[in-house]
Amino acid sequence: MTIDPSLPALEQLPDAFLIALTDYSAISLSGEEQSKYLQGQVTCDVNETNEHSLTIGAHCNAKGKVLSVFRLLNHKGAHLLLQPKSCLAASLAELQKFGVFAKVDISQSNDLNFYALAGNKAETEIQKIYPQVPDNMTPVVQNGDTTLVYLPGEITRYLLIGPQEQLTKATEPLALTLYSSPLWDLIEITEGFPILEQHALLEYVPQMLNLQAINGISFTKGCYLGQETVARMQYLGKNKRALYSLTTHQGTAQSGNIVEQQLGENWRKAGDILTAYRADSGQTYIQAVLTTDIAADTPLRIKEQPQTSLSVATLPYSLAK
Repeated sequence: MTIDPSLPALEQLPDAFLIALTDYSAISLSGEEQSKYLQGQVTCDVNETNEHSLTIGAHCNAKGKVLSVFRLLNHKGAHLLLQPKSCLAASLAELQKFGVFAKVDISQSNDLNFYALAGNKAETEIQKIYPQVPDNMTPVVQNGDTTLVYLPGEITRYLLIGPQEQLTKATEPLALTLYSSPLWDLIEITEGFPILEQHALLEYVPQMLNLQAINGISFTKGCYLGQETVARMQYLGKNKRALYSLTTHQGTAQSGNIVEQQLGENWRKAGDILTAYRADSGQTYIQAVLTTDIAADTPLRIKEQPQTSLSVATLPYSLAK
């Protein structure tokens, strides 16, 4: 299948389409103590997972700073931590460093490929090619060597995880447009799911990335790496930053750019851009971590491009958790 290089805006997305997630991979943990070991390393409750569950979590260092944000699922008995390749190496190295003391095998899943089937009619399309399809009650199902994952949201999405040959063979009969990995980032930005690139590693605690709002932190599971910082942020109200979705029709945004807010006649730093997606139409969608005291009508701009005016988009969840 040939990848379509176009970058559509949100309102231009087809009713059903495919995305080749070439910028994503997974860390695999298998072995007798895979769950016990992972439980002490990440923010989510691994003991509550099973072969059909989908869980969001973060991997932090001892100071509670985030190395990676992932989706945790089961694939053929192993734990998979699906995440961007840009943060995988650092997270993998840390997990392997401490994993030598446990009965667990930890590696990158180089034998797996990742597709997404998305859109308003994605459910209809996936039912054409698989006898068993995941849903909100059973978000992860196995079809032979392929794992299917259901992601609820403003845009319905399914993940297809397995060998490249099988994914191609299964999806070709649908004759859907296959887009490149950046389109996935557009949807993640819209859904308010944090995307960490290299420059943002170890810069934020989980709450600054809205992990508490998307059920990515368990506050009852017990000890894990960085837990003291995460708990202190939650219960002492020390967090003053959050993940935002922004849009602009002007200029271009780059990951690492600074967002400024206007205060009277002056401008001061409001936060940093994590990632951005620029559609062919010129519309740019931005994910940024900003201070939480920004009023709805506060003018925002990109420091590196002062002429660029930014608008705050509404996230599909509440930060009140």
